[in-house]
Amino acid sequence: MALKSQVSYSCSNNTTNSVPLHLSSFCKKAVTQIRFPNTTISPPKLQLQALGKARAKVLLSAKMAAGTVNEVLPPPLDSSSEPPTVFDGTTRLYISYTCPYAQRVWITRNCKGLQDKIKLVPIDLQNRPAWYKEKVYSANKVPSLEHNNEVKGESLDLIKYIDSHFEGPSLFPHDPDKKEFAEELLSYTDTFNKAVISSFKGDGNEAGAAFDYIETALSKFGDGPFFLGQFSLVDIAYAPFIERFQPFSLEVKKYDIIAGRPNLAAWIKEMDKNDAYKQTRREPKELVEIYKKRFSVFPPSLYTVQEAQL
Repeated sequence: MALKSQVSYSCSNNTTNSVPLHLSSFCKKAVTQIRFPNTTISPPKLQLQALGKARAKVLLSAKMAAGTVNEVLPPPLDSSSEPPTVFDGTTRLYISYTCPYAQRVWITRNCKGLQDKIKLVPIDLQNRPAWYKEKVYSANKVPSLEHNNEVKGESLDLIKYIDSHFEGPSLFPHDPDKKEFAEELLSYTDTFNKAVISSFKGDGNEAGAAFDYIETALSKFGDGPFFLGQFSLVDIAYAPFIERFQPFSLEVKKYDIIAGRPNLAAWIKEMDKNDAYKQTRREPKELVEIYKKRFSVFPPSLYTVQEAQL
């Protein structure tokens, strides 16, 4: 199909708002119209279309950074799945959709707006492919990150790595006092998790003290509802676990973790507004069922192994 156009040029030293800046001081290009078969597009419409595409691109970038883009999640890979081409220049985040440790890194990726930079590769932990241990990560756990021809693991290390090595908003404080407290809180995560898990197994009631620690920590800074006042990696580190502990404690243990803890209640409410986090969440009923199965099926000697995977 032939494209017909009527174009005239008139040189001028005068600038006008309708002429691109790089042409205005030299030549004004007058486009009367462009005709496609059965269609006539005038210059104003072309400008609007161009502006629309540019605006859409800007909005998409903004939504990526804010974590508001809902991506289509790939299915988990199992023992029958072919491996990806490792070390081909693609940055990959290996996760499990049900693993809280992997969820930490997934949230960080989303908060940084890296959905188009870091590819998700979900693994079925109950039927994991042999190639994952052999070709990707010898520890055979998730999460792991394939980047710059290396594979790194450990969730707390990875959230810091992604925050410092990739573009996007900073998720770690620069203020010395907040930075020191952030490290303290990140170090406490394992103690917190073990205390709550211990109460789930019936080995005492340490969960109350652990949640009291969280309540007190949330009151240290008054410039926001999060651990450091403003949202940070610390909130990301705790969110996947509190997401699981809250519904299980309420339904099975009949223990409301936010009763008498207004700071924790406010924190959960604010976290639930975070789109980057919401995209990683599972249904509470699903999490409760996973925990019910976990604590009724596995003998105590296997808890440590399962905790590393779930």
